Amino acid sequence: QLQLVESGGGLVQPGGSLTLSCVVSGDRFYTYAFGWFRQFPGKEPEGVSCISTSGTNLHYSDSVMGRFTISRDNTFGTVYLQMNSLKPEDTAVYYCATERGYYCSSEVRPPIGGFWGQGTQVTVSS
Repeated sequence: QLQLVESGGGLVQPGGSLTLSCVVSGDRFYTYAFGWFRQFPGKEPEGVSCISTSGTNLHYSDSVMGRFTISRDNTFGTVYLQMNSLKPEDTAVYYCATERGYYCSSEVRPPIGGFWGQGTQVTVSS
């Protein structure tokens, strides 16, 4: 059983930056791939980015490509999402998530079930 706790969200002006963190505990962190997902009001979560167990396989959605960077620290059991050049349309609740056997692909598929954090709100507004 994994526990995921996100932090780092907040209010930022357009063009600004935020770094989200996801601290993971409860199992062997290095055996899981992870994804970041976001949810707009009334919508299902959509994939933002994902990272493989080794950190060498990375994928991004088209909407964030070139602006967001995912990384992980296997020593500290943490997954990060560096978000630059933020736009109002990036406003959403952001979640990190995984499941046993989760595979990071260009689809950035949200896990079905699995383990999710509580989410952190990102608001981009002037």
